[in-house]
Amino acid sequence: MDPRELRPLLRVLVKGDSMWPTLTEGDEIFIDETGLPIVDSIVVFKHPLKSEICIKRVVRIEGERLFVQGDNPDPLSSEDSHNFGTIASASIMGVLTS
Repeated sequence: MDPRELRPLLRVLVKGDSMWPTLTEGDEIFIDETGLPIVDSIVVFKHPLKSEICIKRVVRIEGERLFVQGDNPDPLSSEDSHNFGTIASASIMGVLTS
């Protein structure tokens, strides 16, 4: 058995278009709850200021904090680290599986 099949996965439904064209509204993704974020990975995390769950790409890692942003080239389409700053790695719920 492939060890990747033993990882706990969490199903997440994409809302909004901040990750377009990579992910679109209504896409169903699976995240690895034990995965470690690296630069360029897509992560699901708790919004630092609201009661929301976000999906963004890791652009930079600064110690225990990550700078994340949406893939959509429209700067107004994504609320991300440009708006709320870096996020604590502890807020990561999981990493998108390939």
